[in-house]
Amino acid sequence: MTHQPEPLLPGVLAIDAGNSKTDVALIGADGTVLGSARGGGFAPQKIGGAAAVAGLAPLVEEAAVAAGLSFRSGVLTTHVSACLANADLPVEEAALRTALESHPWGVSNTVVNDTFGLLRAGTDGPRGVAVVCGAGINCVGLLPDGRTARFPALGELTGDWGGGSGLAISSMWHAVRAEDGRGGPTALARAIAEHFGLPNTGAVAEAIHLGHLPFGRLHEIVRVLFAVAETGDQVALELIDRQADEITRLAVVALRRLELMDEPTPLVLGGGVLASRQPLLLDNLRARLTAAAPLAEPRVVVAPPVLGAALLGLDHLAAGPAAQARVREAYGDPARPVAA
Repeated sequence: MTHQPEPLLPGVLAIDAGNSKTDVALIGADGTVLGSARGGGFAPQKIGGAAAVAGLAPLVEEAAVAAGLSFRSGVLTTHVSACLANADLPVEEAALRTALESHPWGVSNTVVNDTFGLLRAGTDGPRGVAVVCGAGINCVGLLPDGRTARFPALGELTGDWGGGSGLAISSMWHAVRAEDGRGGPTALARAIAEHFGLPNTGAVAEAIHLGHLPFGRLHEIVRVLFAVAETGDQVALELIDRQADEITRLAVVALRRLELMDEPTPLVLGGGVLASRQPLLLDNLRARLTAAAPLAEPRVVVAPPVLGAALLGLDHLAAGPAAQARVREAYGDPARPVAA
């Protein structure tokens, strides 16, 4: 029998690595948050899985120091629970798990797509559907017997649309065409240009293309989109309507695949676009769900996504309700997620 090393800290290293930011937390076996750290986005599709995981090391070190630990000569904790963006295919999950195992962070490791973390944060167990609408968009569903509903989530190649990136790029598309005459009018053109302090959206596009404006700033356009939509701009309203439709389609397909359409089922909504609780989007979405999936129980999770990774890790340790309640309270979610 292989001897399992004793961890310095019995508990969980929870990792939530998203497209735009990464959170790492050390959680005691009793659910106490002992140390945490935050860094930039996680992009294994750009730099490779091993390099992306290696890039987490400074955050793990920072969380360990915050917890009063130094683990250079031993294994840090019992279990690593990693909920990772861009872990969309089984082969990607396996590669990232192998990369994690090369670091002395946990006796055991699990890797799942970050949407499963959202689902766990918004439920009390392995049953329900989650849609994340953050930088991108994805959906998963899970049943207690282990059956799942998933989508490849590889962007337009696999039929995806929306999230912050999709909304921002579509807003730019309409705005530039409104300016040069290829499209109809929209107040997005002037609003986007004013937001970036440039004379027009053509100049915004040029600045991004030339690197004068970081590409990552495109996500700021989502706030502009909602502000313009509140004035009644038809183009902006249509983009928000399309986003609500896309979220509904994902949820309904997942519910059908798991044969959950005919029974009350948690529908967890999260990610920056949904967690911002824009009434134009949530009211539209609620109306669509009432018509298409009346038994779905939508709820928006606004707690930090690392909560889901922590709860999954505590599940792995068979921690009891008290530990789960303690970590929920630490992340500002002491009871149930808030209904949409």
